[in-house]
Amino acid sequence: MASKKFLFMVDKLPYKAESSRLALTHAIASQTVDIHLDEDDEMEEPVIAFVGDGVLNCMKGQKALECYGVTSLEMHIKNALLTDIKVLICKEDVERLGLSEDNLIMDAEDIGADMQSEIVPFDDILQQMEKSNHILYF
Repeated sequence: MASKKFLFMVDKLPYKAESSRLALTHAIASQTVDIHLDEDDEMEEPVIAFVGDGVLNCMKGQKALECYGVTSLEMHIKNALLTDIKVLICKEDVERLGLSEDNLIMDAEDIGADMQSEIVPFDDILQQMEKSNHILYF
């Protein structure tokens, strides 16, 4: 039996391009991929990691609907947590950008999610990369 592990890496700024939104959409959609796997394969829960300037995607209080007429990445991240996707945020980049946990989307309790985002050292993200069969870079 083969196990498939996906890691979605995001290092792009929010809203400048569609890559951050696509990463989240693909990660959420990957939860349904098990219907397309071979009989002996299984899908492990996907992981999405925000690194570099990509950690800015995790900011609370986004005004995308008001400013751009599109749903915010904040809601996309909350939906990822709702679908049990592990969300990792690079600690070194959070510190470099002068952010704190209070600035970031750490949970989605308001929509019933049990999962929480994790602020982790980059070494933990590297470990996830080593364990992954597929790394999708956005």
